[in-house]
Amino acid sequence: MELPNSKMWTLTHMISRKIITASVSGSLFAVLLGLINPFGGTITSFKHYLLTFVLATPVYLMYSFPFIIVYGVLASIISDKLSRWISAKLGAEKFEIMISAVLHLVFGLILRWYSLGASLLFFITDRLLKKNNREYKLKQAMKSLAIPFAVWLIFIGMVWIEHIL
Repeated sequence: MELPNSKMWTLTHMISRKIITASVSGSLFAVLLGLINPFGGTITSFKHYLLTFVLATPVYLMYSFPFIIVYGVLASIISDKLSRWISAKLGAEKFEIMISAVLHLVFGLILRWYSLGASLLFFITDRLLKKNNREYKLKQAMKSLAIPFAVWLIFIGMVWIEHIL
């Protein structure tokens, strides 16, 4: 059965995949950033490191996820479309993935190392999801937004439990 507007249908699936990618990579980015760069000055013990990691992760998630969901999704769509167009113009379709990776990294340079890491994680996550050859629907994309919310709740819950104990 042919859909009436298959171009719009394909765009919807791509946007849905990009939103899922943002949910997964944004959550991973906050956790990794909390592990690598917990704020709080000098770390005096492993317990202090864990506490600052647990405190930093939801903060990183609150500030980075909105940026990743808006800017990351738009930049990724533009990167994919541009790389497809450039590789077609050059007659080098086999280089489309590399061109897309470079464009993702260029868009990721906006905040230097932080956003560069987020864009690389976004690109890898998106390629893994694309490799599955699944058709992602908008309903799945909306459900995926529960991932960063769940990560935030888990870490806030750990902060609360640590505060009580």
